[in-house]
Amino acid sequence: MAKKILQNPLSTLEFLPQKSGFLGIEEKYLKSPDQAKVVVVPFGLEKSVSYGGGTKNGPAAIIKASQQVELFDEEFWFEPFRKYGVATLKEPKIDRTSVAKSLKQLEKITQKILDAGKFPLILGGEHSITAGSIRPFIKKYPDLAILHFDAHADLRDGFDGEHYSHAAALRRVMDNPISTLISCGIRNISASEIPYLEANRHRITIHFGKDRRNWDAKKIVAVLKGRPVFLTFDLDGFDSSLMQATGTPEPGGVMWEDALDIIREASKISNIVGADVVELAPVKALHSCDFLAAKLCYKILNYAFLNSKLKK
Repeated sequence: MAKKILQNPLSTLEFLPQKSGFLGIEEKYLKSPDQAKVVVVPFGLEKSVSYGGGTKNGPAAIIKASQQVELFDEEFWFEPFRKYGVATLKEPKIDRTSVAKSLKQLEKITQKILDAGKFPLILGGEHSITAGSIRPFIKKYPDLAILHFDAHADLRDGFDGEHYSHAAALRRVMDNPISTLISCGIRNISASEIPYLEANRHRITIHFGKDRRNWDAKKIVAVLKGRPVFLTFDLDGFDSSLMQATGTPEPGGVMWEDALDIIREASKISNIVGADVVELAPVKALHSCDFLAAKLCYKILNYAFLNSKLKK
């Protein structure tokens, strides 16, 4: 009886040339995308934005800026990408007929990457994408926890008639059986979100931006110890002095060191299994914002693969 040949889950996905992808590695350090441990997914969905627009251009801007990021990381004292390897998908033609269909499309792509044993790094696009990309993680990791950076709680039950609105991103995530959501940098929450938050205090902890000067990164992430973690980072979580190129730049937010401290401490005690970085709306004169987003992505990968004891 002939043996059944199993198809590589990545074989149906189209990849960018290495030097055109995330980090823009000029040398041929991978024989094929299958050798990479990280797959970057550009997914510029922009369907439910409610203030400033332009998030559909975010993935391309992050990838372009990443090609200027210094590959040597002084914190680890070598070029971390060599430890894990990165392949970048060509951005798919997004089904924009509805947000629900777009999310289903992203879910299928993410499922293939996880089935191949890779780490998905998804570049948005608006924050609504997380509700789609998270589904395969929930199936694979029953004890999955969410580490969330944002200016907004995103716990509305839809917004402007859209069930999967970017303003409902974490509400749609928490529709799933997830026991732990840690949100950092929040400085906008509506009255309509409070009843849901109060009823889910056993699952949701918010660290408000107003308390940032008193944060203790180790205490914030302690509940994540030994857990698989999905990291979702809405770039408006950064203070608007750092990040103006986003739909709703907000004062009083997370600074660069705040974010790295929390992600670093989380990576030491948990297993970061996937991430998304969303809501970059590039502005031509503000390429520093594109660069910040790209460097953040690189640091997330470095921490996820080099700090965690679970990956050694």
